Amino acid sequence: MQERLLHTIWQYSLYNTSDLTTTQGEPVTVVHTGRYNTNAGPDFLEAKIKVGDTTLAGHVEIHVNSSDWLKHGHQNDEAYKNVVLHVVYEDDAVDVPEHTPVLRIADYIKDDVLKRYEYLSYAKTSLPCSTQLSEVKDIVKYSWLTRLLAERWEDKLGGWKDDLDASAGDWSSLLYWRLAANFGFKVNSDAFLMLVKSLPLKVLAKHRENLLQVEALLYGQAGMLDEDMEGVYPNALKTEYDYLKQKYQLTPIAEYSWKFMRMRPANFPTIRLAQFAALIHQSVHLFSTIIEKSSVKDILPLFEVAASDYWKSHYRFGEQADKEQVKKLGKSSIQNIIINTVAPIKFLYAKHQGTEAQQEDALKLLDELPAEKNHIIDIWNDHNWSPRNASQSQAQIQLYNNYCSSKKCLDCAIGVSIIKS
Repeated sequence: MQERLLHTIWQYSLYNTSDLTTTQGEPVTVVHTGRYNTNAGPDFLEAKIKVGDTTLAGHVEIHVNSSDWLKHGHQNDEAYKNVVLHVVYEDDAVDVPEHTPVLRIADYIKDDVLKRYEYLSYAKTSLPCSTQLSEVKDIVKYSWLTRLLAERWEDKLGGWKDDLDASAGDWSSLLYWRLAANFGFKVNSDAFLMLVKSLPLKVLAKHRENLLQVEALLYGQAGMLDEDMEGVYPNALKTEYDYLKQKYQLTPIAEYSWKFMRMRPANFPTIRLAQFAALIHQSVHLFSTIIEKSSVKDILPLFEVAASDYWKSHYRFGEQADKEQVKKLGKSSIQNIIINTVAPIKFLYAKHQGTEAQQEDALKLLDELPAEKNHIIDIWNDHNWSPRNASQSQAQIQLYNNYCSSKKCLDCAIGVSIIKS
């Protein structure tokens, strides 16, 4: 028996509520279960419990064993002085404070509740609720997705706020950092972020109109220009970087930070760096422009960039490709950037400014975009719950990563709905 399960059973009254008695034989009526407390202190606050003829207002503490009261030191904690009911699964005959009635709830839990919980706990599928998902009401599923999207952004934007503080409140630098991380597309996200944090945006801004210098700064700081280069373009980059490195006292990151293995050549970091350089080169006041745009169709053109001419016939320095091809940033990649960088930063800025309408506009961007395609969304598709748009696919990614994969069914509205059903 897990204490967290007991919390759920108490919170949703998943037990026979009639004829309850304390371990001393006094009748118990639960007038109000109390407010679930996820912080320190008793498990349920401000409950109302009738014991015998007396109605008590206070807190409820829940344990697997009654002896846990003493093991956890509650007898010496002022926060537990107003506990009016101690709910336990097993009363193992260890005294707790005499004034606290004890309810052994194991006598009253419905058998089917435990069976449904055990089924979810021991399921070996990627989704513990896979066989019962279709039985859950849509209103439960989609209201849960709405909450999960907010949770996903809360998780993400907490770190972004730290970055904003680190940049002394410079929103353009924050956008620069987060776009770079996004251009790394997960595999090289950390390397991209290390690179741009070693290269101040104000340095790039001074050379924005000269694409070769922008590329030299990025490739140089990426540690990709340290060795002898072959060809006119690579040597031109190296010459520019050697000068700029001394001018700005720059220190590159290690070249081994970059990953090429098991990647499609179009996603090689060399190509992504060239596309990022093109974005820097063509963008003027990108942050303020993004804030002004309120629809996907207006934002898409801002990121329509292509790697420079050298990369038409190369994927890596000095290695000729089989055929020439313009290396444009694809539409799906731009949509990924809007989902993971543009919409969140617009939301964070609007929240910082206190403008709720703009926060809604940021959220609506995801409604305009198609659902993402990845192995997690494939799992949901296989179980007949396909996301309708990017808002839902983002929420389903959060649901799978934070709940399903670790079987946190008791913290999931869908899991609780199944246990309650």
